[in-house]
Amino acid sequence: MKSKIQENQDGTMRALSNRHVQMIAIGGTIGTGLFLGSGSTISKTGPSVMLIYLVLGLFFFFMMRGIGEMFYSDPSQHTFVSFISRYLGPTVGHFTGWTYWIGLVFVCMAELSATATYVKFWFPSIPAWLIEVIFLGILASVNLIAARLFGEAEFWFAMIKIVAILALIFTGIFMMFRHSVTPLGHATIGNLFSNFQLFPHGGINFIAAFPMVFFAFMGIEFVSITIGEAKNPQTVIKKAVNETLIRILIFYIGALTVIMGIIPWSSITPNSSPFVQVLKLAGLPAAAAVINFVVLTSAASSLNSCIFSAGRHFYQLATEVPEDSWMRKTFAKISRNGVPAAAIIFSASLVLITPLISITNGLASVFTIVTGISSDMYIIVYTLAMLAHRKYRQSADFLPNGFLMPAYKIMSPLTIAFFVVIFATLFFVPEDIIGAVGAIIWTAVFGGATYLHQRKLVPNTDQ
Repeated sequence: MKSKIQENQDGTMRALSNRHVQMIAIGGTIGTGLFLGSGSTISKTGPSVMLIYLVLGLFFFFMMRGIGEMFYSDPSQHTFVSFISRYLGPTVGHFTGWTYWIGLVFVCMAELSATATYVKFWFPSIPAWLIEVIFLGILASVNLIAARLFGEAEFWFAMIKIVAILALIFTGIFMMFRHSVTPLGHATIGNLFSNFQLFPHGGINFIAAFPMVFFAFMGIEFVSITIGEAKNPQTVIKKAVNETLIRILIFYIGALTVIMGIIPWSSITPNSSPFVQVLKLAGLPAAAAVINFVVLTSAASSLNSCIFSAGRHFYQLATEVPEDSWMRKTFAKISRNGVPAAAIIFSASLVLITPLISITNGLASVFTIVTGISSDMYIIVYTLAMLAHRKYRQSADFLPNGFLMPAYKIMSPLTIAFFVVIFATLFFVPEDIIGAVGAIIWTAVFGGATYLHQRKLVPNTDQ
């Protein structure tokens, strides 16, 4: 007998089961950065890239523990930005909410653009804009019908990625165990240590790999946004967050070990998927088509999660404006299906700019710059989330027997400092400098405007 779905006070439904949330957590951990981008990071750093993934994975784990601790104390919230508003004040919360939502819209646009690229691998004659409109329409509809349908779609999207990675790992272990002969030599774990250097292409390339890996992990926090609509949220958030580091070790470190065990790291082509290279060496002629299918589902998964998250964040923004405002009356509503339909439709409609960019190629370079800026803003948002967590620890809401961040006194300031360092490393990567400067300008201009607006609304506020 199926358990009755619990309804929240705002009308949303706790329809996401434990299996949905756990697979969403895995899907958020694994992105196209592993399937396509890992070749570039390996070529820059060699086996040292695993150290970078491990260090970043550790700090992302502590960030998720901080966010998880706040959600554990109040699982009724739909986004972690609501905690930033609560503990850092409405001005910072308003700035963060709009910044994160705009960033999500651009991530949606980037993923939608990627789906068209992957589909055109098989159907080069179909216009990119048509593919984008179809994918956006399908996934927006999935999000509008019910949270459970979104969860089911994410479950199967994540399953495809997991099967692909496990297939690669088991194939690699088999080849290394047999010392299989390839055109590049023997498959053996010894390839990782052959001519090993910590900085094979210099310290600058090693530092430049940090933001690349950071962006591969970006979106890992999406799982927290499902807690407001999950059954047994306190149990689910503990399991989803605690397994973050294990998933990174298995899927990232495991896959990279196998890749460099089969292909000597100095022979990996930076602009080609290392998954394709390995599967071709294993004798799979359709390797490119298989991995193209996997990255297509990965991009569709990211787009699906982006639409879900963007809708919830815009709904949250609408609930924080004055009650008589047009935005609140229009978007702070939950449909009969238990989803913030108006906020989802509005967010998805902005993503329709992507097909226009596909038609008018002149906007592509502007799109690339703005996407870079919005991605860099995530570092600032994550830092603010950690600062909110510190304020939570000092508040009356703090649960001393709750889901506590381990080694809080040491790891909380270290995680914040680490995010600051990651932002600084952007200036070591020429293609990231424009985005980093843009993120600073955005913070100064939009942050200042938000502050002035909030002062106007509440003249006596100290925030």
